[in-house]
Parts: sequence; structure tokens; C-alpha cells
Amino acid sequence: MARENDHGKDGTDSTGAKTAADETALELLVHGVGGTTPQAMLDDPRTVRVAGDETAAMFRRAEDVDAEDRPEEYRGRPVPEAYVWCNLTSGNGSRALWLVLLPFMVVNLAHWMRPNARRRSRTVRLYGLLVRLTGLTLTVLFVAAACEVALDLTAWQCAGTAACGEQRAWLGFLSVDAHGHGGWWSQPGRRLALAGLVPTALTALLWYLSHRTWSAYESQLPLPHQPEPDNGDGGTALGKPGFWYGRRLVARLRAAHAAAGLLTVAAAVSTSAARHDRAPGGPALLDVLGWVLVGGLLTGAVAVVGVVVHRGRSENTLDTALNRAAVRALPYAALALLALSMVYAAWSRPEWRSSGRLPGDAVFGGIALVQGALVVVLAVVAKVIYRRARDPRTALRGLGGPATAMLACALGGVMTGGIAQRVADWLDGTSGLIDGPPVLLSWQASVIPPLLVVLAVLCAALAVRTARVKKREKARVAEDYHLDTRPGGTTEPGEATDTARTERIAGTRARAALTDKAPLIAGVVSAVTLLLGALAVVGAWTTGEVPGVAAEGSYPIVQGAADTAQALGSWLIGAGFILFVTWGRRAYKDPSARRTIGILWDVGTFWPRAAHPFAPPCYAERAVPDLTWRMATWTRTTGGRLILSGHSQGSVLAAAAAWQLHPAVRKRVGLLTYGSPIERLYGRWFPAHFGPAALASLHRQVDCWRNLHRRTDPIGGPIKLPGKCGPVVDHPALLDPLAYGRTERHPLPAPILGHSDYQADPVFAEERRRLLARLTPGVPRQRPESGAEPQGSSGRSSG
Repeated sequence: MARENDHGKDGTDSTGAKTAADETALELLVHGVGGTTPQAMLDDPRTVRVAGDETAAMFRRAEDVDAEDRPEEYRGRPVPEAYVWCNLTSGNGSRALWLVLLPFMVVNLAHWMRPNARRRSRTVRLYGLLVRLTGLTLTVLFVAAACEVALDLTAWQCAGTAACGEQRAWLGFLSVDAHGHGGWWSQPGRRLALAGLVPTALTALLWYLSHRTWSAYESQLPLPHQPEPDNGDGGTALGKPGFWYGRRLVARLRAAHAAAGLLTVAAAVSTSAARHDRAPGGPALLDVLGWVLVGGLLTGAVAVVGVVVHRGRSENTLDTALNRAAVRALPYAALALLALSMVYAAWSRPEWRSSGRLPGDAVFGGIALVQGALVVVLAVVAKVIYRRARDPRTALRGLGGPATAMLACALGGVMTGGIAQRVADWLDGTSGLIDGPPVLLSWQASVIPPLLVVLAVLCAALAVRTARVKKREKARVAEDYHLDTRPGGTTEPGEATDTARTERIAGTRARAALTDKAPLIAGVVSAVTLLLGALAVVGAWTTGEVPGVAAEGSYPIVQGAADTAQALGSWLIGAGFILFVTWGRRAYKDPSARRTIGILWDVGTFWPRAAHPFAPPCYAERAVPDLTWRMATWTRTTGGRLILSGHSQGSVLAAAAAWQLHPAVRKRVGLLTYGSPIERLYGRWFPAHFGPAALASLHRQVDCWRNLHRRTDPIGGPIKLPGKCGPVVDHPALLDPLAYGRTERHPLPAPILGHSDYQADPVFAEERRRLLARLTPGVPRQRPESGAEPQGSSGRSSG
């Protein structure tokens, strides 16, 4: 693997003398999902923070702080330095509240899952537009659910029913008596206006969290560099100057989504009053004002959609500008309309009485219909893009993005429906005093049992397949460890074949292979959800009754199935909501549970917020600039060699940071990845950025790259570059456990490590040594002046 250069293999120059640059080497360690401590990464209890803050920082062992001043002491070994970024995703207990933002995170992932395309086209831009519109419907859905709870169930139905109001003392000032009379706040419009403050506060909270997390996580400027020319080598957008700085788009989307939320509240507050005023004999002035407000709401809705449609991400340049007219004017205009709507609704109408439900069925049905249509069109567009550059490894043959968008809509429906169902049960119980939530929500809950049946059948099929894979893996285990499988046979002297041991190893390998079936599960669940969701909308609109009532008079088996699905679905959606809240509360107090949630965010929030501004913040917009700045400045000032060592999700960050480097610096960096999901997860689900062409380009651009993996690892895998590049990058699968039985080197049973502790394998140190031997040191230069762009000195390309 070694290559020729101006230095000898032993690190001497042409005169045989050691050079200081040859003695300087840095191993920059980047941990993976779940996080860790600098003490564990550096295997030393005494560590010192050398750069960064409490959120993300670089650490060294105390004895290595001034290692660059003593290069002769580090001859033949690199200086280890750990980048700890776990607090970006799993820090204090408030992060558990991000669970509420899960549908927003999932739809944002769908934006980045588009298939690969050889060139940017209108179809690619249309794909991004459709995902942004789907994200907008999720915001409207969440605010509409808050309006359903606060305005419809509480203020309109319960407070407007004397018996229900008597059961809830805190609703006394809003309630009416048996004759329909009450205090000043008891008029329906005033109740709606006051209750409208709840969804308004929710919208304001989402806006605040988006703005605050942007300032805390994503406001770091990336390393300044010029965009590299597109030479047709299949590069990725991850290396563009503006990829990790989406300030302009996030600000525009934040303004649009906040305005959409406020307009949704304004519509919920004012439409019932406007409908009352349009009745024969109603006040003419209020009728005119109602139509004016309706026109204003429609104009605001068009403006919101226009802002979302107008422009996507700007990646070719570092775009620090803001569209101040849209960012400021749109939310303020929506807020003004909301204030006018509240004043209009609160106008005295003594004869007005509330009965039945607010017109929520049409709203929720319309949202579900629009979401389904957007997902179907998105699937067509994704298939068109996929056909231009087919890659059989792409998840669901290019339909991974639409399937994920469908799952985001389903999550939003389950969460909002669960909230409405639980609040209705809490307010009314089994008394039947109020009509309850919209009929559509009951239909949507009723499709959950058949969906779970399909999922159970799919899991059973995968279990059978896993059992078959396990049976085949038993033979491979015997082959890998050179076991004698004959009765009474042995392996090494004193080591007997252990059937239980073989079972455990083969079972771990078989279960690890289930990760490759994730696209199948997502595709089936998404398709069944789309079909059942469409049936729920049709059933709710055609019957106007809940499933159990709609099935009355039909065949007994149909009526029994409808009653069972409705009761079980209502219980499941309520139980799911309670479990969701319980998990979030436990995670708020329990660090171990919070760590589990952090692992979910490690994978889900790697990508910038391109489709939904209220998604959890993108930690990579902080981590990638941290890594690139550190590598660029260290190589420039020392001229030394650098190994970028990434485990699991850390390998994805490492690759993203390498793409952001100046080509001269990139050519002096060796990449060591282990337990890496770069191809197994990112390459299949995000082919436009981690597809085969992009990864092959990264292999050519860095000095050298080596990847380690195990068959027992459910997350990491080989890179699988085409042609001769594959074996150059991928080391053959490491044995796990290191020893089958007890040996002189392993007197106790070696553990099955799976995804963890790759450094325990001797191959790790050997591969790191070989990478260091290949790297070419540069010549240290003077430190850059303030504001200058850090660049690396030129280095040789790898052979």
C-alpha cells in the first residue's frame, strides 16, 4: 500500500535526517451515535479541552496538550485528539421535548432522500418543492389539532354544554347554564377568541424554538472556500460552500410556517362567527367584515404558499443574506389578521348559541387529502428522477423519500388524533355530553388495528427469514473459525466446538442483517398507510358517522369488525399518546432514556432543515465546520499528517468534513472509518449525496481511505466501491468475537462486540499504522492573518 515520495519509508529526507514534519501526526477521533466521554475515547482519566465549548469540543490527554512542541516523543505514533459532539443531540433534559417534533424531522429527511440525478433539473427542484409543501401541511395539521382541542372540544362543546361545564369548575367563567345564559365570556365568539390563545402560543413556541436552536447550533460559519468545478466525477453537494449554512432558507420557511399557524388559528376563530353572520337576518356590517376577513385569510394563505414555493436551498455560495420582507412582514401581517379575527369573533352576538362540532371534519379531511395527493405526486417525480440514473442499491428503487414523507404524515395524524381523543375522553368520559372530536379522527384511529395486523405478518415473515439466515450462518461460523464440526471434533488444541457459542454468533449475524430489510418494512407500511388513510377519508365523508354507527344494518361480521376496529383503534391511539408522553417525561429525568432519544436524533438530525423549519436542529451545521476548521488550521500550521478516524455516525461527519476541505488539505488527510453506515444506510437512503459515484469521488480526493466492519454489526458495513477501489477501501470483515473459545491470548470468553469497540481488534492499530505510512507530510507555513482563509499546502495524490 505504500507509495513513493520525496521521503524515505523510514521518515528520512534525502540526506537521511529525520524531519520534524515527519514526526508530527494527529489522529482526530470522532465518536458515533449515543455519544461518549473524552476519557473513554482517549483511554485516559486525565483529559484537557483544547478547543470548543460545553456543547462541542476537542479534547486531548493532559500529557499530549503540547505534543506539537515535542515531535520527537511521538515518533511512529499519532497524537490522539477527540472531538466530542454528543451534547449537540443528548444534552440536558429539555431535549426530550423534541419528541413532539418527530413528524417534522421525518419529513425533513424525505427532502434529502431524493434519487441521484446526473444533472440538476426542473424535476429535481419540483421534488424539493413537493416535500416543502408536505412539511407545510404538517404545521397546519398540528395547529389545527391544537385548535380542535382548545376551541372545539373545550370552548365550543364542553363550555357550551351546561352539564359538561358543571363537571369542569375551571370552565365556569366560560360556561352557560341550562337556559343557555352565562357571563360576559360565555358568548361563543368570545369563548373561541380566548381559547385561540392556546394554539397561538403553540405557534409562537415553535417559532421561538426554531430561532433559538438556529442561534445555538446552526449559526456557525463553515470554512470559506471556493466551489470546486464540476468535472463529471460524480461529486456531492456536501462539499459546496453553502451546504452547511442554510440561514436564508430556514428564516424564510420559519416565517412562512409561523404565518401559516397564525392564519390557521384566525380561520378557526372567525369562520364560525362569519357563518353565523351570513344567516338570514344577520347584521349586515358584521357580514361584510366577515367576508373581508375571509379575503384576508385567503390572501395570506396564497402569500405563505408563494414564499414556500419561491426558492429552495442556496448551496453554491455562502449565502448570509435574508429576505427581510418575507421574514418580517409575513408573520406580522398574519398576527394582525389573527388579532382582527379575535376582535371580530368577540363582538357581541347575544342570540348566538353553540351546538354540535365546529367544522373540523372538512379541515382534517382536506389536510389528509392534500397530503395524500402530494405523496402520490412526489412518488411519480421520484421515479422519473430515478430512471435517469438507476442504482439498484437505492432504497425502494427511488421511492424512499415518498415513503418517508407518508410516514411523517401518518405520525402527525396519530399524534394529533391521539391528543384530541384523550382530551375528549378527559372532558366527557363516557357521559356522552359532547359530540367529541371530528368523525375523521375516529376513522383514522380505526385503521390502526388492520395496519398492525399487516405489520405483524411482515415481522413474522422476517423472523422466518432470520431463522433461515441463522442456519446458513452456522456453517460460515465454522468456516471462519476453522472449526471441526465432526462429532467430537476440536478446533485449536484444547478448544472444543461449542454449539451454544456457534448459535449466539450466527444469531447475532442474522439479526444484524435485518437492517438491510428496513426499506421493505418502510415501503409496506407506507403503502398500506396510504391505502387505509384514503379509505378513512372516503368513509368519513360519505357516511358522516363513526365506523361503528356507519356499519349498523350491514352484515354482522362487518358490523362486528367495525365496532372492534373503532374501539381498539381509539384505545391504541390513546395508549400510544400516553406512552409517548410517558417516554418523554422519563427521558426528561432519566439520562439513560435521554441517551436513547439522542441516538434517534443522531441519525435523524444530521441533515440541515430544508423542508421544515420546526424540525429539531441540525447538529452537523455545527460539527462539520468544527472539524473542517480544526483540520485546516492544524495541517497549515504544522504541516503534519492527519488521520480522520470516525466511528458509526462519526464516520458520516468525517466524510462530510473531508468534502468541505480545500483540495490541498484533503490530499494530506487519511480517512479511517469503522462501524460506518455511510453505504449501508446513507448510501441507500440518501443516494444523491452518498451514492456510489459520490463515495468513489471521496476515495479519489482524500489521500487514503480504509474501512473496517463486522458481520455482527447491525449499523456499519462495507463501502462497496465499484471495481478495484472496493478492496482498497474495505478491509475484509473482522472476526467477532476475536476468538471462538478459550485460548492462551483469550483465556476468558471473548465478547461479541457488534457495533462497539473496534479499537479492541489488532487490525485497527495495523490499518492506522499503514494509513500513516502512506500520508505525505507538508511544509508548515505561517499562521493565517485574521480573516484569511486557512488552506493546506499542496500534497501528492494517492496512487
